[in-house]
Amino acid sequence: MKRFTMPGTEIVAPNVVLGLMRIQEKTDDEVRELVRTARDSGIDFLDHADVYGSELHGCERRFAEAMQLTPSQRDELTIQTKTGIVGEGPYFDFSYEHIIESVDGSLAALGTDHIDILLLHRPDALVEPEEVARAFDELEAAGKVRAFGVSNHTPRQIDLLKKYVRQPLVANQLQLSITHAPIVAQGVAANMAGEQQSLTLDGGGILDYCRLNDITVQAWSPFQAGFFTGVFLGSPEYPELNAVIDRLAAAYDVPAIAIATAWITRHPAQMQVVLGTTSPERVAGAALGSEIPLTRAEWYELFRAAGYRVP
Repeated sequence: MKRFTMPGTEIVAPNVVLGLMRIQEKTDDEVRELVRTARDSGIDFLDHADVYGSELHGCERRFAEAMQLTPSQRDELTIQTKTGIVGEGPYFDFSYEHIIESVDGSLAALGTDHIDILLLHRPDALVEPEEVARAFDELEAAGKVRAFGVSNHTPRQIDLLKKYVRQPLVANQLQLSITHAPIVAQGVAANMAGEQQSLTLDGGGILDYCRLNDITVQAWSPFQAGFFTGVFLGSPEYPELNAVIDRLAAAYDVPAIAIATAWITRHPAQMQVVLGTTSPERVAGAALGSEIPLTRAEWYELFRAAGYRVP
């Protein structure tokens, strides 16, 4: 498992992360097996959110109840969670009061005295960055949160927060897979008139922006074809892509899911792949993609097979 020190932190993190948004209905044994498989594969970085589960803090609580971590076991893990989505609306809330209440709820649900990384989950159109800064300062001073970041944010939204927030924003969690790669495709197709993928979206250049500003990109839904439209692996809708994936999987002697992982980990932006599966087998298979040295030719072949234009 490839590891790196996340810029702006002292966290030595794996480039594959275990996401726990689907564990609400899992038994204690199933949760333990999932986490144990991840740990055996070199994954000690866990991704939560306050809204994951059938109730507020549901998956965070299910995790804590199943794992019953000792203080030393807790310290072996990097636990990340998110705040800002109000499920009853739904709507978004980056107010000081909501952030503080959410973090206190996450700490209680997780049974821990600190969160390693707190992300703002989705942009709040009504954000008052001074309130975010006040909340972050208080949480840091109390030792409740050690590092901060965002999710699904554009360059200018991050700049607005950075005008007031003193702490470095160390991560931006963004949707990315071989078949859902606008944050990569825009740059490849720059200055190509008439090409849909050349259109500037969300302010443009978020991947390069994160690299320039030492923000680790965390790729969520790395195997989804689109926005929760189903996985592309083995899908009859992507015959050319799957043929390339299967050929490379055979060449590297890994399962297909490892090649899908490797397409992201091969990128020099040093991104993390956030797994959403609750299958231990798929977790172990994906982890094998952590260090696969795809060549440029192989990387671009996958990109083209997914339907993207390479001039």
